[in-house]
Amino acid sequence: QVQLVEPGGGLVQPGGSLRLSCAVSGSIFSIYSMGWYRQAPGKPREYVAHISSGGSTDYRDSVKGRFTISRDSAKNTVYLQMNNLKPEDTAVYYCCELGSGSWGQGTQVTVSS
Repeated sequence: QVQLVEPGGGLVQPGGSLRLSCAVSGSIFSIYSMGWYRQAPGKPREYVAHISSGGSTDYRDSVKGRFTISRDSAKNTVYLQMNNLKPEDTAVYYCCELGSGSWGQGTQVTVSS
């Protein structure tokens, strides 16, 4: 069974920073692309960022220049560094191993004063 565990969520003020982590077990982590998605209440889940097994990255336009996705193969972990957070970033964030279609449990990120 592939499992993805996501610590790192929380409450942050606008303009603040937060780093999300996603630890993967039960798969050959290094060969799969990883993605981050988010879902706000009453809205569909949306794509945030992607990183390939080779390290190439991609971001949705609204987070470019603010978010950075990275991976550490030695730790079987993918990260999402979020800077200059805005209230509209408030959502439950999910990591996904795209090759297997396995999802993490989600972690709440709230950006508010």
